[in-house]
Amino acid sequence: MEATELLKKVRTIEIKARGLTRQIFAGEYHSAFKGRGISFSEVREYQYGDDIRSIDWNVTARFNHPYVKVFEEERELTVMLLVDVSASGNFGSRGSYKREQITEIAALLAFSAINNNDKIGVIFFSDRVEKFISPQKGRKHILRIIRELLDFKPLSSKTSLNEALRYLTNALKKRCTAFIISDFMAPDFERSLQIASNKHDIVGLRISDILEKELPDLGLLYLSDPETGHNIWVDTSVKAVRKKFSKQWLDEKEKLNEVFTRCGVDNVNIFTGEDYVRPLMNLFKKRS
Repeated sequence: MEATELLKKVRTIEIKARGLTRQIFAGEYHSAFKGRGISFSEVREYQYGDDIRSIDWNVTARFNHPYVKVFEEERELTVMLLVDVSASGNFGSRGSYKREQITEIAALLAFSAINNNDKIGVIFFSDRVEKFISPQKGRKHILRIIRELLDFKPLSSKTSLNEALRYLTNALKKRCTAFIISDFMAPDFERSLQIASNKHDIVGLRISDILEKELPDLGLLYLSDPETGHNIWVDTSVKAVRKKFSKQWLDEKEKLNEVFTRCGVDNVNIFTGEDYVRPLMNLFKKRS
């Protein structure tokens, strides 16, 4: 991608993401993703209605008047985006590819994190960890992330969530909030997800296209798997073929949901070409 075109796309995504963050996500994000804990802030005089369990008896005895301890939430979080850059992201039937949807959602989450004084980092993965951007703050850092999201060229076309999850578990020593943004078309990864979710707060954002769920009646179609290179002819005029295709997608969705449930991972499914704000808002409210 040419530098001028890249900068233009970065600016477009920045404007959209910042607007959504200010107008919609600020409060929801803060409520959904808590800080690391509660820390002592100060003492003040007791007021009617204060919890007597918060009374600081040492200060109270010193001044012969009741004082209470005031605590506040440690707000700062570390947020990691695990971004799937495998070849299956280069597909879309409703005006945008899955990878474009992933980029916009990642940018939105990044600006939400920065607006809440959180650090944001990224792990780009295929069947390996392609690139790691360490968590930092600031607009300059986010713009670098967006440029990478738009212009990154992976070395591999395949997918393995296991590698990304192992890297997350080993690289980040302290607990973080991690968003996995992927179509989750990958070999079994439940064990790695369970280990990662025991240490970190994991959220799964599954990006799909409607044609992966339902095949239209278009006669004979030549389908190709961009990750394996496997090609096949499919007669979509046969109702049984279309029904089997849809059932396979639903079975995979149910299986994936069961994995998320067993691992205690919140998740949501988002389709390309559809508004991703509402599903994310519903997820945030559920967590709140």
